Amino acid sequence: MSDTAGPASHYDEFGLFHENIAEFGLGVAIPTVVRCDVELDDGRSVSALTWGEPGAAEVVFVHGGAQNAHTWDTVALALGRPALAVDLPGHGHSSWRSDGAYSPANLADDVAAAIRQHAPEARLVVGMSLGGLTSMLLATRHPDLVQSLVMVDITPGVNQKKAKAIIDFVNGPQSFTSFDDLLARTIEFNPIRSESSLRRGILHNAHPIADGSWQWNYDRTNRLDSSDSSDSGSSGMPESDVISDEARNPLWDDFASMTCPLTLVRGSLSPVVDDADVAEAKRLQPSMVVHLVDGAGHSVQGDRPVELAAIIVRSLAN
Repeated sequence: MSDTAGPASHYDEFGLFHENIAEFGLGVAIPTVVRCDVELDDGRSVSALTWGEPGAAEVVFVHGGAQNAHTWDTVALALGRPALAVDLPGHGHSSWRSDGAYSPANLADDVAAAIRQHAPEARLVVGMSLGGLTSMLLATRHPDLVQSLVMVDITPGVNQKKAKAIIDFVNGPQSFTSFDDLLARTIEFNPIRSESSLRRGILHNAHPIADGSWQWNYDRTNRLDSSDSSDSGSSGMPESDVISDEARNPLWDDFASMTCPLTLVRGSLSPVVDDADVAEAKRLQPSMVVHLVDGAGHSVQGDRPVELAAIIVRSLAN
């Protein structure tokens, strides 16, 4: 790649882990991380990152919309357990859908194929935002693959009002004249995060083109509005899953039907999950464990990754 690519000229998706380690003072060695793929029946593929020995994953990570598997890098490093971090269809290295239909149900079936092949004995699934709703549908449609579930800052109670700031970001430009312009917008919408972490996120989730401008990697073709923010400064879910402020989301019925142990992690600074959502979630799942992570926004894995890793360790122990 030519020098006109700027920050991307020496980009290696496995070459930034030392920055994650240094920023959060983890004091760990860089583990073996490899990319793996699963071919789907329709010719598409789902890509994922295998942390540690292939096939030994204890934890499966499912990111939010407009993110990718690298949003979990610091959490996976702090956790130090074998894991599988999936790129949702239309994101990262996974194939795009020709119909742009990135609903939790569609995504859950695709993610199931990846888990069956690469993490069939995983003890825990951790899903954030769209990945949380996807993991919830995974638990109802493929219950043998979800022994326990952690939903990160999401419930079916999400609506357009709660997600407005995130929708505004994700509905912003697809292309930016320079890396610095993209970074500046990302910083504006992610005031909690360090510039270095946002820079890493952009490198994992955007690319330069021939004229020197930068574009997001994830599929925006046929996408509707989105509802979360990420390591790269954006993530979301189709607007069809971010319902109007008055309506009750039918996904609450799927939430109620889950039978696996459930943990809800909420960012203290995030508007996406409010007290009423937690109350309804507890009514439908009385044994659910709730953790409020102080100082975290919607992207708990980016804002407070060490604290989230500790919650995951406790969930694995239960």
